[in-house]
Amino acid sequence: MDTFSSQPRLALRGITKRYPGTVANDGVDLTIQPGEIHALLGENGAGKSTLMKIIYGVIQPDEGSIEWEGQTVQMRHPAQARERGVGMVFQHFSLFETLSVAQNISLALGRQAGTPGTLEPRIEEISQRYGMPLEPRRLVHSLSIGERQRVEIVRCLMQDIKLLILDEPTSVLTPQEADNLFVTLRRLAAEGCSILFISHKLREVRALCHSATVLRGGKVAGHCIPAQCSDRELAALMVGNADAVQAARPAARSEPLRIPRLRIDDLSWQSRSPFGTSLANVRLTVNAGEIVGIAGVAGNGQDELLGLLSGETRLPAHERERLSMDGQPFGNLYPDQRRAMGLAFVPAERLGQGAVPDLPLADNALLTGFQQPGMLRRGMVQPTAVLDFAEKIIARFAVKAAGPHAPARSLSGGNLQKFILGREILQSPKLMVAAHPTWGVDVGATAVIHQALFALRDAGVAILVISEDLDELFHISDRMAALCNGQLSPPQPTAACTPALVGQWMAGQFDAVSVAPNALAH
Repeated sequence: MDTFSSQPRLALRGITKRYPGTVANDGVDLTIQPGEIHALLGENGAGKSTLMKIIYGVIQPDEGSIEWEGQTVQMRHPAQARERGVGMVFQHFSLFETLSVAQNISLALGRQAGTPGTLEPRIEEISQRYGMPLEPRRLVHSLSIGERQRVEIVRCLMQDIKLLILDEPTSVLTPQEADNLFVTLRRLAAEGCSILFISHKLREVRALCHSATVLRGGKVAGHCIPAQCSDRELAALMVGNADAVQAARPAARSEPLRIPRLRIDDLSWQSRSPFGTSLANVRLTVNAGEIVGIAGVAGNGQDELLGLLSGETRLPAHERERLSMDGQPFGNLYPDQRRAMGLAFVPAERLGQGAVPDLPLADNALLTGFQQPGMLRRGMVQPTAVLDFAEKIIARFAVKAAGPHAPARSLSGGNLQKFILGREILQSPKLMVAAHPTWGVDVGATAVIHQALFALRDAGVAILVISEDLDELFHISDRMAALCNGQLSPPQPTAACTPALVGQWMAGQFDAVSVAPNALAH
């Protein structure tokens, strides 16, 4: 870290924030210097997001003070924080889906920044410079999750910022994209910008951050220099258990079942969106008792494939055999019919697609679990059975929530993800399709989710995981493939793959499969 003014850019003193039944922040102290990249670590629900919202003016603390460049201030609202030079990228996007990229950025920056039309050249220039290309006129609803994240990051980069707050900024980026982002962040820090970095990817924290503050249960549990710590030591600070870094991966069956469960047979699909990605001749078999991982940069057909598998998009009747489960075509069936066949689905977006934010957990459990025995009787919902199902999910998957009546939006990202995954697992599926299963999830929750997927696999369930986290795919997958421009590389055993090889597939170099056996030597 370069030497700048010894006066802190930001100093929090005794910040406390209470909610009914919980203390989210309890006497938190935090100091960030100019040019410092400071990590904020902790489990989901440790109080990180609450603290970030206080700094950004979204909520007000009950006790404590905020000092900005040596002066005691009050961040009464985000606009005031932005005026002082604070930019923030939220984990859950704050974008208007019916507006364009340029319109969203214009709204965030205010009138003084210019109209959407005048901002378009700057958006293109900055997004290209930082390796996150964006089309300013595209409507946000047509963007993938990764592309929406780019909009949030570019919006902040267009501000004259002194403090950049990043909440899980790499959760939907490929390793190459994350590396490009880190180049940008280091350059910003070298220019004197302070960066507050929240991530559950401990390897990234150790590589990027100068210092770290760890929260546990809303209190400061310790401080450290990440580069001088191992993943296990950081995990011990965060959760009190170094073994929570990664779930042990059980060995695959010595004799795989080799029973084809899901077949995708020469599937082509013309996207109905001018900004979508069409699929071309996708072929894949997922056997019972195996996990197949699909990698790819956001916007290469993942959303279209997920829609066709889940039933949100249906094939015409004469094309229904392009998708089959246990030999039964389902390409033209509705989502509930597919679930009756044994399909479980974990979507990419937790709030809005995986769960209805304002509905209680019990009702969210009913949304996909209504076909479970006892849930309905003569067409009437059975409240006791629904509550029992929700409580079982909460207990089985250690979901931190105020109970089955708690609204989905009250849960942290990791706890909501555990609930959604648990809801699907407890329906005893034959086939599980999961998109970004551990996006924005802490190390402890990630271990729980991975262990649950391994248990499903060993019980004979076929699992297809679509993720942009290569570390995750290498850890959980028995075979891997990659999507590029709507085409799927031939899957290969994970043991015969390297990140460089999969990166070639992600760039469309499918002939690189021929070098995979050499990877066994690595």
